[in-house]
Amino acid sequence: MLRKQAAAALTLTLLTPHLCIADAFLPPQSSVVTFTHNHRNSKLENSSMSAASDLRAELLELIGKNPEGHKDATVRSHFASKLEAYSQAEGADPSDVIFAIGQTVFGVDLPPPAKKSKTGAEDAPLPIVDFDYMKAFMKEVFLSYGVTPERAEVCSDVLIESDKRGIDSHGLGRLKPIYCDRMDDGILFPDKPIDIISESDTTALVDGNLGLGLYIGPHCMQMAIDKAKKHGVGFVAVRNSTHYGIAGYYATMATQQGCIGLTGTNARPSIAPTFGVEPMMGTNPLTFGIPSSDDFPFVIDCATSVNQRGKIEKYAREGVDTPRGAVIDDQGIERTDTDGILRDMVLGKCALTPVGGAGDKMGGYKGYGWATTVELLCTALQSGPWGEDICGVDRATGKPKPMPLGHFFLAIDIEKICPVDTFKKNSGEFLQALRDSKKAPNGPGRIWTAGEIENDARVERTAQGGMKVPIPLQKNMKALRDTRPGLKEKYVKLPFE
Repeated sequence: MLRKQAAAALTLTLLTPHLCIADAFLPPQSSVVTFTHNHRNSKLENSSMSAASDLRAELLELIGKNPEGHKDATVRSHFASKLEAYSQAEGADPSDVIFAIGQTVFGVDLPPPAKKSKTGAEDAPLPIVDFDYMKAFMKEVFLSYGVTPERAEVCSDVLIESDKRGIDSHGLGRLKPIYCDRMDDGILFPDKPIDIISESDTTALVDGNLGLGLYIGPHCMQMAIDKAKKHGVGFVAVRNSTHYGIAGYYATMATQQGCIGLTGTNARPSIAPTFGVEPMMGTNPLTFGIPSSDDFPFVIDCATSVNQRGKIEKYAREGVDTPRGAVIDDQGIERTDTDGILRDMVLGKCALTPVGGAGDKMGGYKGYGWATTVELLCTALQSGPWGEDICGVDRATGKPKPMPLGHFFLAIDIEKICPVDTFKKNSGEFLQALRDSKKAPNGPGRIWTAGEIENDARVERTAQGGMKVPIPLQKNMKALRDTRPGLKEKYVKLPFE
């Protein structure tokens, strides 16, 4: 059985292109076989746990013997029943890739089993914390560093908006490691002026003086919108800023005021050029916001890399591997070891791949080109630094150093071209047509447009009463509460204590 199980697992990694979605979830072939071997051996002493191992082997065998099985209703039904049995079996791994394959390839949306602690008991469900409470906590943290009340309100709003949208990599998860720790290290400053270096009716160049990008960003996007409302178009370039949170926040500011919005930012070097292995560009989001007649705007907010550093940090908090193809090291090897990736990225030994992946077979040069475009718009107008100069670490000493980032913000006032209601109707009709178009038979049965998943998350999280707080972030909140002046008196007991 062990040889059959290993063979089935290996077969799964070698399936023909129609299973490329499933393959994207899998670790390298040797890792799959090793996992299967270790999983099998660790369960042999317990017959109930052995049942889970056998079921998993049968699932892999079913996939391997039926490469077109996702198109066959009988095979899909057989797969669904076996997956359900596996999910209920003692010893089933909640993080097993087989659940992702079931959902993505076979359309079987089954919740994985609850995670177990080392004692064998199910882990307690994560606490849900009200958004208003969390925003107030983050605001108090910023105030404790000397951020002015008005700016602290803006900073906390940018972060909580990320959590509301389900973008967990850029909300509470960033508060301590990105903003607080950098203020502690003296490479980011809580309350610096925003200086206008040059300005015209439609443009401006602004210096953020290494203040919090969380308040620099909203200030400059509003400048661009105000100029657009007067003159049709507004463009603001920024130098000497810092991490400004989710780019979609700024694009949405524009849509809420009847404008098309565009923004981008560079970041510490993470992406390697196509056919290169050295990190040269940031994850550099190129973000558009377009109003529509839907309940939410069309907002495409994503990195120009396959994954961004924040997502890999999220993988680390969850204790899972990074998907294959997202990271390449200086030897040209695609890496999946999350903790090692984060370490080697700091050392400059790993790089993210651009959208499309390494090389040119899947169009990696396209993501490379867009990342380059953002980098140019964030440095050429500003005469700003790039590459090693914004890596955040002094390579000689290993100590933190400032990361003076560049941003750009563009707003176009729709009313200067056509009635905004007409524009919203036109864009809404097209977006609805996309959602109504023919669905893939093996897909989830739904087509999304940009901004919709984030809106779904907002609705779901609002209905459940707020956001879940993972244990690592609970620890961060406790640390901030216990060390920042005035917080211990205001937050004697946090919701999860």
